[in-house]
Amino acid sequence: MNIFGIGLPEMAVIFVIALLVFGPKKLPEIGRSLGKTIRGFQEASKDFETEFKREAQQIEESVQMNARLEEGKKEESINNS
Repeated sequence: MNIFGIGLPEMAVIFVIALLVFGPKKLPEIGRSLGKTIRGFQEASKDFETEFKREAQQIEESVQMNARLEEGKKEESINNS
């Protein structure tokens, strides 16, 4: 098990230190808020990725449309010559 480059022994040490610092009553509350924060970051990351892909697709479609228009102009000028 390796989360953020932290293995199980390191997680155990962090948990023990947190237990000593915050106490057993506050630890579940801190864990919940940390979980909500991580979930919020993951959702924001997914939203960003989705928006980025959508914008990239729109740019690609725009470039392809411009390329087709340029081809049409070239063919039209050749036909008119």
